[in-house]
Amino acid sequence: MSPHADSDADTDADAVVAELSGLVFEVTGRLRAQFNAAAAELGLPPAQALVLTNLSGPAPMRQLADWLSCEPSNVTGIVDGLERRGLVTRQPAPGDRRVKHVVLTEAGEHKRRQLRSSANALAHTFFELPGSDRQHLRDLLARVLAGPPASTDTESG
Repeated sequence: MSPHADSDADTDADAVVAELSGLVFEVTGRLRAQFNAAAAELGLPPAQALVLTNLSGPAPMRQLADWLSCEPSNVTGIVDGLERRGLVTRQPAPGDRRVKHVVLTEAGEHKRRQLRSSANALAHTFFELPGSDRQHLRDLLARVLAGPPASTDTESG
């Protein structure tokens, strides 16, 4: 094989990676839009909806900031809004009373179930593929998220 053929293969691989990246961004954008629409139907701003869907147990405000990729000071306003709606409460952390944990109320649990159900229904129609294709896509995405397999090749070439 000529060195030129390797260069063509690299260019083709780069083009495929660029296309994959674009497609994944488009898919996530559409899923986000569907999630935001489901949240709006329930009268929730997107950030409050994200907190509800990710909150499965008491969580410190810092963890919520990590989920939302924002500063902890921004989380205060989001949690204030959820608290005004009666969907969460703040409770002192068991080991450190200075740390506040956000906890879903019964109404919050109910709203979270509604939100997840609506978002899942929209996602189901979005991924309307034959079962084997849907499973294959799931498996491929799981492999991508898991990262490259550990190399067992100890030779440096």
